[in-house]
Amino acid sequence: MFTFTLPELLQQLANGLTIGCLYALVAIGYTMVYGILRLINFAHCDIFMMSMYFCYYFITVFSLPWPVALVLVVAATALLGVVIEKAAYRPLREAPRISLLISAIGVSYLLENLATVLFSGVPRSFPAVGNMQEMVEIGEVRVARLAIYAPIMMVVLLVALLYLINKTKTGMAMRAASKDFETARLMGINVNKTISVTFLVGSALAAVGAVIWGQKYPQIQPYVGVMPGLKCFIAAVIGGIGNIKGAVVGALMLGVLEILLVWRFSALSGYKDAFAFIILIAILIFKPTGLFGETFVDKV
Repeated sequence: MFTFTLPELLQQLANGLTIGCLYALVAIGYTMVYGILRLINFAHCDIFMMSMYFCYYFITVFSLPWPVALVLVVAATALLGVVIEKAAYRPLREAPRISLLISAIGVSYLLENLATVLFSGVPRSFPAVGNMQEMVEIGEVRVARLAIYAPIMMVVLLVALLYLINKTKTGMAMRAASKDFETARLMGINVNKTISVTFLVGSALAAVGAVIWGQKYPQIQPYVGVMPGLKCFIAAVIGGIGNIKGAVVGALMLGVLEILLVWRFSALSGYKDAFAFIILIAILIFKPTGLFGETFVDKV
């Protein structure tokens, strides 16, 4: 019979919440791009991977102080997202939807192979950032500071993002473009600029998620973003892809559920990743639009 104590449960919930916050930061990027372009940006997981390499080189190779390095990592990753949008997606804006999807897959493979050529396939150790890996005791629960910082960072960034979307002209332009490009253009909105800002914001959030992931799993290689990226996509689908709050809820649910399932069924820990895909299949069967999703009508 499976028995546990309250401190053990709280410990596992803290671990699940940390992973869920990481998934949320990356899932937001998927859901923002889909909300405007109806595109699953498969390159997003590799933007995540590139940001980990940026952090490694800024801190380990160039010996920059970590606060400076993190600012540069977010800036470089955001710039990479904008460049990808302009080079690979904008020229296909009027093309059939399948062309955009193929382009996204191509960019993903390009980044993975480019990283292999530039950085080699040899795994590298991700540098420690601040005191995130230091352990602290809260009552009878012992957790890394990362488990405290991750939810705080996620909440702060989510509030800032919701303010951007709901209270600013840029956010109003995003919401208008997500409904209809032509109508948005008639209202004087620069749709291309709006989409670029969407990629910039989504990529910047992925950079923060990559730093959290690097503190939790401190190893980098060119395919490090594949599985986290897939799980973040699943989180976005669970919440209702295209819905930012839904993506966050789906990510937290997936992170906590994944950890609790492995804890409860420790003999199946080797199949941890399979749990996420089982959940995805169940959601697609019983609730295809996700928990908070809407049925979209394609733009013409």
